[in-house]
Amino acid sequence: MEHQKTKRIQQLRRRRHVRKKIVGTVERPRLTVFRSSKHIYAQLVDDLKGITLVAASSREKKSKGPYGGNVKAAAAVGDSLAKEAAGKGIIKAAFDRGHYRFHGRVKALAEAARKGGLQF
Repeated sequence: MEHQKTKRIQQLRRRRHVRKKIVGTVERPRLTVFRSSKHIYAQLVDDLKGITLVAASSREKKSKGPYGGNVKAAAAVGDSLAKEAAGKGIIKAAFDRGHYRFHGRVKALAEAARKGGLQF
């Protein structure tokens, strides 16, 4: 039990260090990523107003594939997020990886969003 508490404290500390430098605005919203064991979620957030501008996840019906916990699903989420953002006129974003490493599913989501037209 003590190990889990220590791990959670370290995650929160890492997240604070990453988010301290990133602020989402209307012109350049924060692209935040949440990764669970079965799915991946991403959203563009305007921190000044406290609203979500665009959101996408592997749980949506329009997402491809039955399983949302792999690199293919993350790339599909990044692509759909970029398309929705382009539809709303958003081309720039500040990438917020949270406490996750820029590796695997998080990296696949970011690269797919870049290919879809988002700049960060």
